[in-house]
Amino acid sequence: MTSVKMISFFLGVSLFWNTLATAVEPLVVGVIARYDEHGAGIPFETAINLGVDAIQIKAPFPENRTQEVADEILAKCREKGIVITSMQSGFTGESYKTIPAVRETVGLVPRATRAERMEQFRSVCDFAKLLGLDTVCFHIGFIPHDPLDPDFADVVEMTKVLCDYAKGNGQKIHLETGQEPGDVLVTFIKATERDNLFVNFDPANLILYGCADPLETLKTVAPYVKSVHCKDAVWAKNKGVDWGTEVPFGEGDVNAKLFLQILHDTGFEGALIVERENRGDPERQALEAKRAAELIKTLKAEIWK
Repeated sequence: MTSVKMISFFLGVSLFWNTLATAVEPLVVGVIARYDEHGAGIPFETAINLGVDAIQIKAPFPENRTQEVADEILAKCREKGIVITSMQSGFTGESYKTIPAVRETVGLVPRATRAERMEQFRSVCDFAKLLGLDTVCFHIGFIPHDPLDPDFADVVEMTKVLCDYAKGNGQKIHLETGQEPGDVLVTFIKATERDNLFVNFDPANLILYGCADPLETLKTVAPYVKSVHCKDAVWAKNKGVDWGTEVPFGEGDVNAKLFLQILHDTGFEGALIVERENRGDPERQALEAKRAAELIKTLKAEIWK
C-alpha cells in the first residue's frame, strides 16, 4: 500500500469511529459536560460516569481545541458507550451575573466584541468537526425585538456568515432560547434565510430572564426546535429585572411533564439534555443532574408509548 493510500485509509478509519461516537438516537437522554473550566457544565470525567447515554459538550478554551483533546474525548466516550450530541459554544468576556450584564456582554449583539467572537465561533465549529459533531449551539445575545432596529439587521448578517461557515463544515447552528419571545426568534430565523439555523430550546431560561411563558413559547417555535435543555426555574418576583432561580428539573415552574408532552405532540426527535448550573457545589450538581435524567427517562416512557 502506498503512503498516500495508507494515509487515506487511516483518515477513513478515524472518520468512521468519530461518526460512530456521534451517531445520535432520537430522544437519547444526557447531560451537559465541560472538558475544562470554560462553561458551567458538569466536569467531563464526572459526566461520563453518571450512567447517562449522552453528553452535550461545552467548547473548551481555545488552547484545548486540538486533535489530541478531541481524540481523548472520543476515546473516553466510546469506552463508556456515550454519544456526544452537539457542542455548546460560549465566548470569553461573557457575564451572566445579572440580566443587564447579559445584555451588555453575551453573544454577538455587543458591538465591541463582534469581530473577535465571529472568529471564536469559527474556531468552535472547527473543533466540533474534529469530534464529528454536526451541531453547535450558542446564545446569540439579546436580539432587538424591532426588526427595523439597525442592530437587528447587523446580527442577521453576522448570523448568515456563521451559518455559511458551519454549513461548510457540514454543521447546523442552534440558537439557545431565553432572551427573546418566540415570535421575535421566529422572525429572526426567517430573516437569515439559512436552512441550517434552528433552535436549542431551554424552557428555564425564559423564566430566569422573565421573558415569556416557556410552554407557549415552545409551541410558537416548535418547527425550529431540534435540541433542548431540560432545565427548570422559578420566576422572580420582579420578572425581567431580577434573575429567576434555577432549580432541579421537575421542581420549578416549567412543568416538566407538560414540557415533554408538548415536545412529543410537536414531533420532536432530538436529544433530551439535562442542564444543571449549580457549579458551586459540583457533587450536588452531578447528583441532581443524574436524578433529572432518571426522571426524564420515566416520563419519556409514559409519553412516548
